Amino acid sequence: MMNYRVKFSILLIILGVILVLLPSMKKSINELNPNELLSKFMDNSYSISVDRLARYIVNEDTTIQIIDLRSSEDYKAFNIPGSINIPYTSLLNENWEGYINQNEKKNVFYANGDILSANAWCLTSRLGYKNNYIMAGGLNNWYKTVMESKFTGKRISPKESVLFEIRFKARKLFTQFNSLPDSLKVQFLEAKRMEEEQLNGGCN
Repeated sequence: MMNYRVKFSILLIILGVILVLLPSMKKSINELNPNELLSKFMDNSYSISVDRLARYIVNEDTTIQIIDLRSSEDYKAFNIPGSINIPYTSLLNENWEGYINQNEKKNVFYANGDILSANAWCLTSRLGYKNNYIMAGGLNNWYKTVMESKFTGKRISPKESVLFEIRFKARKLFTQFNSLPDSLKVQFLEAKRMEEEQLNGGCN
């Protein structure tokens, strides 16, 4: 989790970018003023942990929409399963407004680290768009927390066991999904959904 000084520095940079872009940004009656934006940013309510997002992915939570802000080339190389690619450079393109400015799902932005995601959050929040969050630490934290997770102790509590199992499943899903050709990734997700439905309805 970012400390106060780092968060404040990032916010100052982001607010500077917003001021530069402001003339060309779409105006909204619901847009936040700088004080509201600062307050919301500092209370950390915009942030979702890697473990929480991993749980959403493993449980195939349909209330979450994961948005990869990296370039299309980076996205094609590897991405979090189920995510859609909206490059940061085209974030405010009107073609994406239906995805970002909506009340049905929680949008979770991610990139390699925090700065690009925090910037996207500030821009969309400044415009009054709701339900936007960031994955804390980005893919760097995802790799550290999920992909490199391992148990080294002698004993494990039930809570730690559940957490490790979620990380293991998320890692397996990430590896399986990103080893597939692009043309098969959609089919893979659909097959996972059907498999889960069959398991849930198997005893009926």
